[in-house]
Amino acid sequence: MDERRTLSVPGKPTAMSTDGFSSFSEDDRGDDDDVVPYSDDETDNELDSSTERLDDIEQSQIKEQPDDQRQAKNECTWKVKANDRNFYNQFIVTKYGCYKTSKYSGNAIRTYKYNLITFLPLNLMEQFKRAANAYFLILLILQAIPQISTLAWYTTFVPLLVVLGITAIKDLVDDIARHKMDKMINNRLCDVLQDGRFKSSRWKNIKVGDIVRLKRDDFIPADILLLSSSEPNSLCYVETAELDGETNLKFKMSLEVTDRLMKTEKELETFDALIDCEEPNNRLDKFIGTMYWRNQSYPVDANSILLRGCTVRNTETTHGIVIFAGADTKIMRNGGKTSFKRTKIDQLMNYMVYLIFMLLILFSTGLAIGHTFWQSEIGNFSRSWYLDDGINDPPTYRGFIAFWGYIIVMNTMVPISLYVSVEVIRMGQSYLINWDLQMYYAEKDTPAKARTTTLTEQLGQIEYIFSDKTGTLTQNIMAFKKCSINGTSYGDLCNAAGDKTDKVELVDFSWNSYADGNLVFYDHYLPQLIRSEKDPSTAEFFKLLALCHTVMVEENNGQLVYQAASPDEGALVTAARNFGYAFISRTQNAITISELGIKRTYEVLALLDFNSDRKRMSIILRDPEGKIKLYCKGADTMIYERLHPNNPIKDSTDEDLKVFADETLRTLCLSYKDISEGEFTKWNIRFQAASVSTSDRDAALDKVYEEIEKNLMLLGATAIEDRLQDGVPETIATLKQGDIKIWVLTGDKKETAENIGFSCQLLTNEMTLYDGEEINTMLTKMQGTHLTPREPTQNIFKSDENPAMIITGSWLNEILKEKKRRKKKWFKRPKTESEKKMQMEKNQIDEAAKEIRQKDFVDLACQCSAVICCRVTPKQKAMVVSLVKKYKKAITLAIGDGANDVNMIKTAHIGVGISGQEGMQAVMSSDYAFGQFRFLQRLLLVHGRWSYIRMCKFLKYFFYKNFAFTLVHFWYSFFNGFSAQTAYENWFITLYNVLYSSLPVLVVGVLDQDVTDKLSLRFPKLYIPGQKGSYFNFTKFFLSLFHGIIVSMIIFFVPYGAFLQTMGQDGEAPTDYQSFAVTTASSLIIAVNFQIALDTSYWTFVNAFSVLGSIVLYFAIMFDLHSAGIHILFPSGFTFTGAAPNALRQPYLWLTIILTVAICLLPVVAIRFMSRVVNPSETDKIQMNRKKYEIELLPKPGRPSTFRRNASVRRSAYAFSHQRGYADLISSGRSIHKKGQRSRPRIRTQTEETAGANTS
Repeated sequence: MDERRTLSVPGKPTAMSTDGFSSFSEDDRGDDDDVVPYSDDETDNELDSSTERLDDIEQSQIKEQPDDQRQAKNECTWKVKANDRNFYNQFIVTKYGCYKTSKYSGNAIRTYKYNLITFLPLNLMEQFKRAANAYFLILLILQAIPQISTLAWYTTFVPLLVVLGITAIKDLVDDIARHKMDKMINNRLCDVLQDGRFKSSRWKNIKVGDIVRLKRDDFIPADILLLSSSEPNSLCYVETAELDGETNLKFKMSLEVTDRLMKTEKELETFDALIDCEEPNNRLDKFIGTMYWRNQSYPVDANSILLRGCTVRNTETTHGIVIFAGADTKIMRNGGKTSFKRTKIDQLMNYMVYLIFMLLILFSTGLAIGHTFWQSEIGNFSRSWYLDDGINDPPTYRGFIAFWGYIIVMNTMVPISLYVSVEVIRMGQSYLINWDLQMYYAEKDTPAKARTTTLTEQLGQIEYIFSDKTGTLTQNIMAFKKCSINGTSYGDLCNAAGDKTDKVELVDFSWNSYADGNLVFYDHYLPQLIRSEKDPSTAEFFKLLALCHTVMVEENNGQLVYQAASPDEGALVTAARNFGYAFISRTQNAITISELGIKRTYEVLALLDFNSDRKRMSIILRDPEGKIKLYCKGADTMIYERLHPNNPIKDSTDEDLKVFADETLRTLCLSYKDISEGEFTKWNIRFQAASVSTSDRDAALDKVYEEIEKNLMLLGATAIEDRLQDGVPETIATLKQGDIKIWVLTGDKKETAENIGFSCQLLTNEMTLYDGEEINTMLTKMQGTHLTPREPTQNIFKSDENPAMIITGSWLNEILKEKKRRKKKWFKRPKTESEKKMQMEKNQIDEAAKEIRQKDFVDLACQCSAVICCRVTPKQKAMVVSLVKKYKKAITLAIGDGANDVNMIKTAHIGVGISGQEGMQAVMSSDYAFGQFRFLQRLLLVHGRWSYIRMCKFLKYFFYKNFAFTLVHFWYSFFNGFSAQTAYENWFITLYNVLYSSLPVLVVGVLDQDVTDKLSLRFPKLYIPGQKGSYFNFTKFFLSLFHGIIVSMIIFFVPYGAFLQTMGQDGEAPTDYQSFAVTTASSLIIAVNFQIALDTSYWTFVNAFSVLGSIVLYFAIMFDLHSAGIHILFPSGFTFTGAAPNALRQPYLWLTIILTVAICLLPVVAIRFMSRVVNPSETDKIQMNRKKYEIELLPKPGRPSTFRRNASVRRSAYAFSHQRGYADLISSGRSIHKKGQRSRPRIRTQTEETAGANTS
C-alpha cells in the first residue's frame, strides 16, 4: 500500500509524526481512487466503539497539546524493554473478574479444544446442546420409569450410545490433529540470547523483549524489530507469501544506530533500549513506535519490523527484539473470529426436526385422549373384567401416563441417528474430495484437502464467489511479451527478415553471454535489428530499460541475480538483459550496464521514484560522453500528458497500445529527454532543497519532479503479461453458465484489477463499466427520488446494457457510509442528558440511513454481470461478503491465498484457500484447499453438486423410512385400546436404524451419481437446482412424510387384513401378535431397502451388497434373537422365542409379505415413469442421452483457440510496485557497499522462475 508520509533518515533522533491517523471523511478523500482507505483494524473491537466525538472547543484543546504528548497518551501504550523479562511483571490484567494474567501474551499458540481431563465432559456438554441428543437423554430417563414405558431402556440407550460414541471419536481425531499442529509450531527452534550467549529455545518459550537470532530460510517466530543482520547495512530479505500471497522478496532495514552497534553477542547483551509503540493490531503494513536508548529517541516504522508468518531469505544471520508474541502478533490478529459454519440444509433439517417433534406431541396427545376415552367407556372393570390390573387409577391419569408412553414408543419419529448419519456421509464425501486425482496439482505436489467435514453439500448451493486476484487468479508472474519501438510493433511471429510467418520458433539468445535463456520471444527480427546497431531508437529503448529502475543486483558464480520490488520491474530488466543490454551493478551514484558486450558506466544524478500519484519513475544520468539525459517510464496517460508537441510516433504508438490492450497485456510507455548542463544545475538546486524539506517533503519533491518531467520524447511502449493461472478464463466462464456470480476483491490498483478482469473474461467489451463515482451518484439520485432497487422487478440499469462495476476501497467506504472511527481521546467532557439523547437519536437516524444505503448498493451490485472491488483492505473484503449474505440471503464462497484474505474466507459460508508457493495462512483458515483456481469448478460442479443431491436423497429417504416404521404403532393403537403397546419386538426397534436400514442409504449418500463428472462439467446448468434448493425443501419434506404415512398404512393394514379369519397350512391360525409383528417387520425391511434401490442412480457392487446384505442381516439376526438358546440365557430380554421360525414357515405369510412390498413399491415406479416421460427434468434428459454426450466429450484433434477481443479504448496499466521502490535505499547508499568479500548462494528471481516455467 502506498502511504504518503514524511521521510526520515533512519537512525537519527527525531520527533514522531502522527500522520496516518487522520480520520477518513469526505473532505479527506482525494480524487485518487488508488488510495487505500483507513486501516481495517481501526474499526475493530480493539477501539472503544462508544467513544463520542468532542465538540470543536475540546478538539482545539487537544490540538494545543504537544504532538509527542498526544501520541504518548493516544497511541504508544505498548512498552517493550530489551533483555529484561522482569520488566513485564508490572503489567497485569484481570480476566473474568478474578483471574490475573500478564498483559503480554506468550509465544505459544493454541487452537485445540480439549485435553485429557476436559475431553469427556466438554464433548458430552457440546453434544447434548443438540436438541435431538438432549431429547433422547430425557427419553432414556423416562424409560427408566416402569409406570410410563412399555419399551425396554436399551431400545434408546444403544442408539444414543452409538451416536455419541461416533461423534466423540470424530471430534477426538480432529482435536488430536490440532494438538499435533500446535505442538509442531510451538516446538520449532530459535536462537534466543540467554546469559550472554545465544541458546536454542522452543518458540513457545520466547517472550516479549527477548533478543533472537534468525538464520537463512528460518520462519520468523514473532513480530520482531530488526536490530542488525549479516547483510550490508543490516538489510534483511523476507518472503511474505503467507501474509499477502506475493512471492517477490521484500527488504527490511534496521535503524542505523543498531546496525552499527548491535553485531556481537556481547553488544546485544548490553542492549537495554525501551520501545514505546502501538498496541497489538491487525494492520500488516503499519507500525508506529519510538526507541529510547542512551538518552536518544529513534523513530521506528514498519520498514524495520519482521512479521510472524514471513520467512527469512537470502540473509545469513539476523538479530532482532520481540515486540509482539503469540496471539498479539499481526498475523494472529488477522485471523478474525472463527464462527461455527452451518449449512442451509442444517438449518432446514433443524426446523423439520422441530416440526416432527410437534407432530409427535400432537399424535401422542390424540392417542392419549383416545386411551382416556377407551378406559372410561370400554376398558373399565365393569365391562372388561379381564383387563383389571388391580390399580384403581382414574381414566384421566391413565391417559396422562399413556401420553408419555406414546412419546417413548414413537420417539423414532425424531430420528436419533439422523445427525450422526449426516456426519458419516459428509466425512465420506470429504475423503472423496481428498482422493480426487483430477484436483491434484502435481507441479507443487498439492492435493485437494477438505479441512472440514461439515459443509460438503453446501458446495452444491453456491450463488456468489468472492475471489482474491494476486496468487489466486494470477500466478503473480510477469513475462515480457511485446513492445513498440519508434512506432513499430515487435513480438508477433516474424522471421529474421521481418516478414510475418506461421512458424512457431523461439528466438535463440545464445549470442548474448548475459542472457538467462528463459525469455520466450518469437520475433526473430528484433534481435537482428539490435545486433546490427542500425536503429538508434532500439538501442535507446533497451538502454532505458536497463537504466531506469530500482532493481538490486548481485553476482553469484558469474551469474547476475536481480531482486526487484515488483515482478513487473524484474521482467523488464531481465528482458533488456536478454536483448543485450544487461544491468550489471550499481552504486549510490552510478549504474553499470553491458551494451552488446561493452560495459559502460553512467553517473546517477537523480532518481525520481514511483508512487501511486505519479504512476511513473524517472532517472537523470550523465553518460560516459558527458551528456545529461532523463529517462522516464510510466503509465501511458501520465507520459502522453508530458510529451513534447513534436512527437512523430505518438499516434502509431497509441495504435500499438490499443492492440496490446486488446490482448490484455499490461502496458508501459518509455520516453527520454536531453538536458543541458545549465538547466540541470538550476533544477538540482531546487531538488536538493525539496529533498531536505522538513514539512510535506513528498509534495515538494513531486512539484520539483513535475518541472523536469516535461517536453519528453516518446521512445515506445512495452507489453507485459500478468500470467493467469491455467484454466482461469475457462473456469470463470463455466461457473457463470451455472448462474454463479463472481466478484473479485483485491488490494491491487484499479488499472491492474481491470486488466485482469478482461484477461480472465470476467469483463468483456460488451459490458458497460461503472466506477465508484457513478455508482455513488446513482445511489444518491435513487434515494433522493425514492427510487430504490428493493422491488424485485426493478432494474436500475438500461435493459439493453450489460453493466459491470469497478469500485475502489475509498469509494466503497463513501458509498456504504463507513467512516473511520476516531481514536479514543484522553480527555472527554461529560455530556448532559439532552446531549446524549440528541446524539443517540442522530446515531439511530444515521444507522437507518446507512442500512438502507448498504442494501441499495448490494441490490445494485447484484444486478451487474461482474463486480471488481480494488484497493480494499482485509476488513472491507469481509464486509462486502457479509453484506451479500445479509441482504441477498445467498450462499457465498470466498477464495484467496494470503493472510489478507483470511477475514473474507472466515466470513463466507465456504472458505477456500489456494495452497502451494503462495503460503499457508489462508489455507489454515479455510474449509477447503487446493493448488489452483481452476479446481474450483470441479469442487463445485462435480463434488458440490453430487454432495448436495446425495444429501437430499438421504434426508428424504431417512424421513420416509422413519415415518413408515414409526406410524405402524399409530395404526396399531386403534386395535389395542390405545395402550402404548408396540407393534414390533423390542430388539427390532433397537436395531432398525442402527443395522437394518442404515447401510444402503449411507452408501447412496457417499457414492451416488446422477450423471458423470464429465457431464456435470459439460452442463453447468445442472448446478442451478441446488442454488434454488429444489431437491430438498419443505415441499419435498412433506411429500416424504406423506409417502411414509401411506407406506405405514400398507405395512399395517395389508398383513392385518390377511390375518383376519386365516387358516395356516397346518390348520392353525397364524393370527397371534408375535407372528403379526414378524410379518410387518419383514415387509417393512424389504420395502424400505428396495425403495432405496429405486432411489439409486449409480449402481456398484457396494450398493447391491448393502441392499441385499441388509435384508439378509435382518433375517439372520431375527432368527438368532428368536432362538431358544438366547431365551434361556436372557429370559426377560428375549421373549419372542420361536416366533420367526413358526411364522415364516407359512407360505401364506410369505405371500402376504410379497403383496405388501409390491403395493408399497409399484405406485412409486409408475409415478416416476410417468414423470420422466411426460415432464422430464434436465437431468432426466441428459441421462437418456448419456451415451451420445459421452461420445461428444471424447477428445478431438483441433487447433487451440486464442482469446482476443474487439478494439478497445481501454488501457492496461503497468503495475510497478504496490509500495515505493528501492529508490530511497539506493539513494541512501546504505545497501551498496559490501562489508567484506564472501560468497553467497544464488538467488533465483521471480522472473527467472517464470521464464523457466515458460520454456518448459
